[in-house]
Amino acid sequence: MKVLQKGFNYSQDGPGNRLVYHLQGCNFRCKWCSNPESMKADYEKCRIYSVDEIVNEAERSKMMFFGGGGVTFTGGEPTLQFEELLQTLKKLKEADIHTAIETNGSHPRLLELSEYVDFFIMDIKQPNDEIHKKYTEHSNKTTLKNLELLTKSRKQLLVRIPLINNVNTDADEFIRLFSSLDMSNVNVEILPYHEYGKCKWVEEYEIKDGFVSEEKLKEFTDKLKAVVNLIKT
Repeated sequence: MKVLQKGFNYSQDGPGNRLVYHLQGCNFRCKWCSNPESMKADYEKCRIYSVDEIVNEAERSKMMFFGGGGVTFTGGEPTLQFEELLQTLKKLKEADIHTAIETNGSHPRLLELSEYVDFFIMDIKQPNDEIHKKYTEHSNKTTLKNLELLTKSRKQLLVRIPLINNVNTDADEFIRLFSSLDMSNVNVEILPYHEYGKCKWVEEYEIKDGFVSEEKLKEFTDKLKAVVNLIKT
């Protein structure tokens, strides 16, 4: 597996203290991405790990998984390394290690991972496909289909919305989407825009006015509360 970076985080990428692997490569080109160096399939600074190396490292780290912690795979987009990820998740479950992934939901075989994932995080950038393609250079059709299937099959799902001014602050778009689904086992988290990764962009950083005002954030969250279980941002 190609790993851009790894390290421990507490309760940011799943519950408890977690060993987080940022896998290299992403099929989206989100114009606000905070890790643009993770987009390339090949990157000179990433490191190659075998499945067994990652599982062994996780087993040696068990004493650090306090508070219900475990291992999280994020990106880039972790499902681009699908076969390796699937095998790793299976072995981690066999070792009784709590697992989590954060994904853009675009892989057509995503549901094959679900039974080996304890804590599932999916990002929904924009329900409107044309706007989604404008800002990510990728369709959202498979993502939304996977979201529908996961809401029917999982007892836990966390949907994250990275909220960017002038990109996806129309709450009605999300309300129409969520109202069409069974959201009873889903929590939704809103992540207001930040510029932490702006300095890492080699290409022009195209988001010029991404910050969301407190008023707009409150309006957005108040509307969503009517249809989803919104957790604190």
